[in-house]
Amino acid sequence: MHRETMEYDVVVVGGGPAGLATAIKFAQLNKKNNTDYSICLLEKGSEIGAHILSGNVFQPDPLDELIPEWKDLNAPLNVSVKKDKIMYLLKNIGIPVPSFVMPTMKNHGNYIISLGNLCRWLGEQAENLGVEVFPGFPASKLIFEADKVVGVQTGDMGISENGELKDSHEPGINIKAKYTILSEGCRGHLGKQVIAKYDLDKDKDPQHYGIGFKEVWKLKPDLHDEGTVIHTNGWPTPDMASGSYFYHGENNEAYIGYVIPLDYKNPHLSPFDEFQKWKTHPSIKKYLKGAERISYGARALIKGGLQSLPKMEFPGGLLIGCNAGTLVFSKIKGSHTAMKSGTLAGEHIYESINGAIDNSYDLKVENSWIYSELYKSRNFGPLFHKFGALFGAVFNVIDQFIFRGNLPFTLNHPTPDYACLMKASETKKIHYEKPDGIYSFDKLSSVYLSNTNHEEDQPCHLQLKDPSIPISVNLPMYDEPAQRYCPAGVYEVVEKDNEKRFVINAQNCVHCKTCDIKDPSQNINWASPEGPGGPNYPNM
Repeated sequence: MHRETMEYDVVVVGGGPAGLATAIKFAQLNKKNNTDYSICLLEKGSEIGAHILSGNVFQPDPLDELIPEWKDLNAPLNVSVKKDKIMYLLKNIGIPVPSFVMPTMKNHGNYIISLGNLCRWLGEQAENLGVEVFPGFPASKLIFEADKVVGVQTGDMGISENGELKDSHEPGINIKAKYTILSEGCRGHLGKQVIAKYDLDKDKDPQHYGIGFKEVWKLKPDLHDEGTVIHTNGWPTPDMASGSYFYHGENNEAYIGYVIPLDYKNPHLSPFDEFQKWKTHPSIKKYLKGAERISYGARALIKGGLQSLPKMEFPGGLLIGCNAGTLVFSKIKGSHTAMKSGTLAGEHIYESINGAIDNSYDLKVENSWIYSELYKSRNFGPLFHKFGALFGAVFNVIDQFIFRGNLPFTLNHPTPDYACLMKASETKKIHYEKPDGIYSFDKLSSVYLSNTNHEEDQPCHLQLKDPSIPISVNLPMYDEPAQRYCPAGVYEVVEKDNEKRFVINAQNCVHCKTCDIKDPSQNINWASPEGPGGPNYPNM
């Protein structure tokens, strides 16, 4: 099969804050030094921002560094944080928690934003600087020469479910480059390949993750309090280090969501249903009275922190942002560190091309404020894992409030998230009430709001290494948890003629990557579907 080849000096994979910051910084240096190095950026979504989902209270430091004139250029940062509230929820009441006990949760100087809209704006800045941006082109494979990454291959189009070439078939393009920057976000499918190939995580803790949900609601004007940031923990998952956010943004909209760590133990748990349940709490429900739910999405987030951070430089390229794991768990923020890692990446590869490199990219990260933030947060997740939600929270208050993240020791979390799952027979079944259609909803009506769409007649991008395992192993041992941990109803166990089958509704996939992470048999591989499939998130 003949493939067209395009050559650039730099190819960036992923149009999130890290990848866009890389492209912008590199292009700025190009312009400043009157050089003409070529750079392109590939984005698997239908447009920049289509697959971006985040809370998001944004810390603007890296934007101040990258584009100091962002206010004059109308960056979509319109709502500054005016008020922080933290609550511990019991079943029927919310107990206020003084914000000073968790200094990392103070948001003075930050902004309530749609990260998707910020990325759309950053995409415009990149194009204005000469970056070639290609949305709808997922990078499906890495190209190697002499054990070095020399580019990526975009996905083939027009292949049927059984592998036959359709009339619409177009082979993917080989995009070769001197430097390949992987900024795919959490659990990037190319990123995990380079980590394994080059042993980038040697002597590190396994990476750890959470699943984050988000909904956008249009509130009644009298119940909207623009600039207010609310965080809760406790009910309905008091035995886990889970928590919620409720951000009052612009235009009477609220960004609300729930995060559950994926090291949870009970296979009967449904993270989606816990999120829906949380919205029925009196402290949350009061804001949603008479409101309209207008969008839904879900995405895995990466939270292993410093102990799980792999080497970020590999032969031929860099692994940056949440593809590496730069999120600061104690802040539940990763956009600012991702963007900073991209700025450093743009500088590093420009210096490398010019032969003016002074040290490694990993050392540049270590010498930046990314490292200092990750260092102060390094014990946050392990304390919860070691001591549980309640005592973990107490020790974290001591760590963050008294010691400011500088306890004289570093804890580890050596068990992968999927291995934390217990057998179904050893755990308690969980009953979830039927959704009321006012505050709580089912998965399919939620997926509808994510605008998810895939070409149905294409190879399944959710690949089973052994098709027999879901029924022969996962079902008897774990009651096949894919039925519950997936936030989009992709996986089902159906019975026909007394035979149980595992069904994959791949067209529902919102690209959260949870299945790739949490499957107890590590039997599911998430690969990129035909572009530009997936969700199309507005204002997320």
